[in-house]
Parts: sequence; structure tokens; C-alpha cells
Amino acid sequence: MKYDVIIIGAGPGGIFSAYELLEQNKDLKIAVFEAGAPLEKRRCPIDGDKVKTCIKCKTCAIMSGFGGAGAFSDGKYNITNDFGGTLYEHIGKKKSLELMHYVDDLNVKFGGGETKMYSTAGTKFKKLCLQNKLNLLDASVRHLGTDINYIVLENIYQELKDKVEFRFFYPVSRLEMLEDGYRVFHEEEYDDCDKCIVSVGRSGSKWMESVCKDLEIPTKSNRVDLGVRVELPAVIFSHLTDELYESKIVYRTEKFEDNVRTFCMNPYGIVVNENTNGIVTANGHSYEDPEKQTENTNFALLVSKHFSEPFKDSNGYGESIARLSNMLGGGVIVQRFGDLVRGRRSTVTRVEEGLVRPTLAATPGDLSLVLPKRILDGIIEMIYALDKIAPGTANDDTLLYGVEVKFYNMEVDIDENLETKYKGLYVIGDGSGVTHSLSHASASGIYVARHITEE
Repeated sequence: MKYDVIIIGAGPGGIFSAYELLEQNKDLKIAVFEAGAPLEKRRCPIDGDKVKTCIKCKTCAIMSGFGGAGAFSDGKYNITNDFGGTLYEHIGKKKSLELMHYVDDLNVKFGGGETKMYSTAGTKFKKLCLQNKLNLLDASVRHLGTDINYIVLENIYQELKDKVEFRFFYPVSRLEMLEDGYRVFHEEEYDDCDKCIVSVGRSGSKWMESVCKDLEIPTKSNRVDLGVRVELPAVIFSHLTDELYESKIVYRTEKFEDNVRTFCMNPYGIVVNENTNGIVTANGHSYEDPEKQTENTNFALLVSKHFSEPFKDSNGYGESIARLSNMLGGGVIVQRFGDLVRGRRSTVTRVEEGLVRPTLAATPGDLSLVLPKRILDGIIEMIYALDKIAPGTANDDTLLYGVEVKFYNMEVDIDENLETKYKGLYVIGDGSGVTHSLSHASASGIYVARHITEE
């Protein structure tokens, strides 16, 4: 079959590129090939009571399928160039923000209209943070929540399903260049297209690496983020979260001058397992529905690690630490902050006697046996720094879940049009290594769609 555009991957980048292509030209023949399932069929076996550990499904329902890895996320769309990727380095800061606002308009249109937009602009907390050696980054954030995020995705799919050919459970095996386009293979079957948009997300990192190698597309190593997920009573951070919801705060450690930052704050939320290629790490969700909310707030504290020659496998480094945590704890480890600073492991009794009720059934243990000392020292410094703006953060009963790892794809060499050295072959979203968030990935899809239709 011959198409005008084939999109590989139905994550945020792929979804919004398909939508915008049709907005600009309803006559385009478009196909989306996705390795995972439709949204309503995405079910992880470990979400039930019978299966407790990853059984390594052929396609991971959490990481793949319509909506990508973000389908069951907290649904936070941060509108900023300060974090979430470096899309602005390719398309410019003004255009990047403009497209993220456009994505927000679409999320509101397709079911997010009752959700709230938060902003750090003009807030008194910027001064409070600076007075305590902390930097509150600028951003506006639309919090859809895991529940509303699902509704928005379902509504977008209903809008597209009769206009775009979706092929689910249809992993692409390889790409070939033609004189006038591209040939996209599923095993030995193939389809041709004039333009090809690759939007495979984090779950497609290994595949993206092989494509770049086969087509001799230059790449460079990206970073990996390592740390813990903090859980504490929601009232401790309520003065921040009630006004800002998501506060991205950066601290430069005195000991090593490393940057430690908060990430993915979930007021009244829950801590959850995240499964990446059989490796179980910590993550967090929160809901718009008050009946699903808890008395706790959780957020990640992360340290970015960049590597130079000769080592290039930053993700492999992160995986090795996560596997060590899984080996010692059978999955995610939880430790009281008081136990960590006293140099002792947490036990079931110590956690149960604490004031914070865990929202994730993790194994009590000792994170100092897992995380490198430099990273752990930085996290401890950051907790004491946060305690100055949110007293109670450094309480003994604050819970730390480990490890949390954010894997990033290698950065693909793309130009100002997000196009590789081959005309008509675009790489967008988190699979490009350029975007690291829902808003940036979605904006990259809009940008490429408009470039294709304007040519």
C-alpha cells in the first residue's frame, strides 16, 4: 500500500502529528503503525492480584500502545522551555511555546476543559526559594490527571479513527529508502510512503538505535536521571501545590556542586511501579477525581548523569542500578528518611509505626546499598534544603522509594525541521532524544505536520 505519510508510533508525537496533518490537508492518506494495543485494550498483568512480577509480555501495555508511555501518566503538560527537552534549540523558543499552547487548546477541546492551568509566574515562592538556595523554574502546567488524560486520548482517537488507518500490534521491523520515499517493513510485509515520521518514544529506543545504525544517521549519548520518589503528608507541601500544583525546584549541592531537582509532583497522589523492559522502578500518579485522592503528596528527586568518552551507554548505567534495587528488594525498595540518615535499613515494623502510610507496597530496605554515594548525598542535601521552604520534608517518617530512573533515548541528529539527513524522514518525540515530556513531544508532532503540509 502507498501512503502520503506513515507515522511509526502512536504516542503523543504520533497522535498530534496525525491530527495536525489532517487539519492542514484532509485529503492526505495517512497510516499509523503501533507495536502496542488500542487504548481500551492496554492492560498490564501485574495490575491485578494474581501476577506480582513482570512476565515480560511481547509488548508492554504500560509503555506501548495508543497514547504511548504517557497514557497512564499523571497527565501533566508543562508549558515551558526551562525543562522537558530541548525542542526550542531546533525550532526556536517562541515557536516552541506557541505550539505547546496549541496542544493545550486541543487537550481542553477533547475533554480537559474542566481542569486547571497553574503557573509559577509572579508567585511569592520564587523569592522564598531563592532565599534558601533553591531555584523555582518558570512554567505553566495543565494537570489533566491520570483519569482525564485517558478521556482526552480516547476522544482524540474517536476523532481520528475513521480518517487515519491505525494498525495496532504492528511493530515495524526496519526502514528502507526508496528513490521517492520510504519502505516500512512489518516482518516481511511492507508499505511505501512519501514521508515517514518516526515517533517511537522511550520504549522504542533500542529499535531507533538500530535504524540510525543501518541508515548511518549520526547520534550522540544522552543523559540518565537517577534518584528516589519522596512521599510525605500532603499538608507539608500544600501551600506550594495548592497554588502551583507542579513546582520544579533545582538545588545545587554544596558538596559536589551537582544539580538535584524535583520532578513529577503529585499532590494527594499515589506512588506506583513503572515497568521498563522488565525493570521495575518507582513513579507517581494523581487524579482529578477527589474520591481517588489520598492524604499524601509524592515527587521525585533526581540527579542527571552525563558521560563522556569512552562510555556511551547512559541508559545501561541506569538499568544496572535499577536491577540492583530489584535484586535486593524484589522490585522497588522503600526507606524512611530517618533510617537513611542513621545508616540503618528500614523494616516492616519501622514503616508501619511511621506517620506516613505508604501508597505503594514496596519492600523496606536500605537505599545506600543501591544508589551511588554521590547521588544519595545530593538527595539528602536537597531534602534538608526543601525542609526550609516546606517544614516537615526532612521528618524521620518521610518515605523514599528507590530507585526512580528516567531513561532518555540517544539524541538523533536532526535539523531545524526535525528532519534527518534524508529528506522526508523525521524523528520526533522522546524517541528523538530531543523531547522529554508530553508537551514537548506533542508540540514536535504539530511542528512536523505543519512543515510537511507547507512544503
